[in-house]
Amino acid sequence: MRPTLLLVHGFPQDATLWDGTAAELRDRADVITPDLRGFGSDDREVPSVLSMDMLARDLADLLDQRGVHRAVIGGLSMGGYVALAFAERWPQRVQALVLCNTRSTADPDEVRQARSATAETAFTKGTALIARGMMPKLLSASTRRERPGLATRVEAMMARQRPASVAAAALGMAARPDRTAVLQGLQAPVLIITGEADELMPLPTSEAMRAAAADARLVVIPGAGHLSNMERPDAFHRAVRDFLNELSRAT
Repeated sequence: MRPTLLLVHGFPQDATLWDGTAAELRDRADVITPDLRGFGSDDREVPSVLSMDMLARDLADLLDQRGVHRAVIGGLSMGGYVALAFAERWPQRVQALVLCNTRSTADPDEVRQARSATAETAFTKGTALIARGMMPKLLSASTRRERPGLATRVEAMMARQRPASVAAAALGMAARPDRTAVLQGLQAPVLIITGEADELMPLPTSEAMRAAAADARLVVIPGAGHLSNMERPDAFHRAVRDFLNELSRAT
């Protein structure tokens, strides 16, 4: 049976993060790549704190609208937080998880404080400044050196997001709980993908998720930083395609 693959973008990005992935995997799955509430072309109002639970509820509503009961839920970075929130609330709707460059634990205090500062900056100095400051940690040094056009494109994607949405999502990430127990109790396979050079989500965060989940595999992509699907698309897409093929054989 042909699966539905729902891919959730990171912070502060939009669905164009997944353009290449959607095109590459369209022959293997029905790929859905929504703009999260307040990001990209989505013009819904956002609360002062945009929780991962609210974003997960939006995804459930989207699947309902499309008549999809179960799906492979994938997310990168913040998208992974949303995928885990979805799995906590609706585990029966999760055919599998694809967690990319993310973590299951809550933020430590210093990261929460940094997210509060990001929210303040979004309103007082704008999202372009946030995008510029994040860039060095999003892409590996080799990617920035070899593909300067990608770096320019990613920075522009982040800079065009609405300040209110960026601020609300930053505070929502800071407020999220530890969801490692979700992985421990999930009766569905999990694919964990990370970049060898990811500074924001060092390898031990992915290894901890693999250890927690009952049925998980970990793929580490050489030369990739935090945006592994854009930096090393061939390796990323091969990992997801192989995972989807195994899911199909198991059903």
